[in-house]
Amino acid sequence: MSEQLIVKTMEEFMAEGKQPEILFWVGSAGSYDDRAKKISRAFVKLLNKANVDFAVLGPEESSTGDVAKRAGNEFLFQMQAMMNIELLNGYEIKRIVTCDPHSFNTLKNEYPELGGNYEVLHHTQYLKELLDNGRLTIEGKEYKGKRITFHDPCYLGRANSVFEAPREVLSKTNAELVEMKRHKKTALCCGAGGAQMFKEPEKGDMDINVLRTKDALETQPNIIATGCPYCNTMMTDGIKAHEKEESVSVMDLAELLANSI
Repeated sequence: MSEQLIVKTMEEFMAEGKQPEILFWVGSAGSYDDRAKKISRAFVKLLNKANVDFAVLGPEESSTGDVAKRAGNEFLFQMQAMMNIELLNGYEIKRIVTCDPHSFNTLKNEYPELGGNYEVLHHTQYLKELLDNGRLTIEGKEYKGKRITFHDPCYLGRANSVFEAPREVLSKTNAELVEMKRHKKTALCCGAGGAQMFKEPEKGDMDINVLRTKDALETQPNIIATGCPYCNTMMTDGIKAHEKEESVSVMDLAELLANSI
């Protein structure tokens, strides 16, 4: 029987006259993509374990507008953003945590100029906070002796210089962390950014995800760790292209931690 997860909406919190510690922004992938849903569930499992009072928007959550903006439709982006900001401000949201670096970047850097000012954290930053505060304890036996390489998501790493939090979280698993030649500021994109996730490569284009997966496989890992649902998809497809799916798995940091508690 699967573990019962406790998830309350902002609407439910408001009905009780309460405010949550954080709002978990699930994101489009984490809500609708079957693989990414597992990441969302793993993160919720960790929040429940740490006794975090958190809420989701549920059916009130909409796209941040990131994809529209990257695809060049600024008008649609601003429409989506203003609708979200009105909702978030109405609920008096202060702290937002998301597993999606694209949502993280948009909420953190692009919403303020439209009136949406919040403290926005990536889930790896928040998990580090929970671990540092002793609210979350990891046994660290599940992956001991395994080789893990971490792929830096563009909108987390190069765009926002969040490099250490995911690595510090990974260290709690007691696995051997092996770095790719291109990592941190020199990390290569997985190929999903700029709305490229939703289109096939044009004629003559290189499959960036296959090239990036090659970087990862050169470290001879057991697991490729990611901190982004889109990177997870692209790296998984890259492994299939290299015919390595039987020997190497792709997992989000939240999943690695959830399996370790």
